Amino acid sequence: QVQLVESGGGLVQAGGSLRLSCAGSGLTFSRYWMGLSRQAQGKEREFVARMNRSGGVTYYADSVKGRFTMSRDTSKNAVYLQMNSLKVEDTAVYYCAASSKGAVLVPSEYNYWGQGTQVTVSS
Repeated sequence: QVQLVESGGGLVQAGGSLRLSCAGSGLTFSRYWMGLSRQAQGKEREFVARMNRSGGVTYYADSVKGRFTMSRDTSKNAVYLQMNSLKVEDTAVYYCAASSKGAVLVPSEYNYWGQGTQVTVSS
């Protein structure tokens, strides 16, 4: 059974940092493209970062470039999102997802999803 579990969300003041983790079981991340997305209340889900099977990050949303960094630890079968200089507009539920289909940014193209972790940035 495939499972993705996000953790590390919380409440932080603007300008602060958080590190999100996504741990996988039942699948090997090196066989999937991994996507990190978020959904703010009342808004559509948007991808903020995407990593290829080799661990290279091939996409950052313009809104997070220079502030967010996606990484992977294959020994732990986990991916991470280091979020610095957080802004109020980064408030959302953050999800990780795995796709066998390659470089996609469409939620329906992802095979597996985590349950999400809430990030709230206060002013």
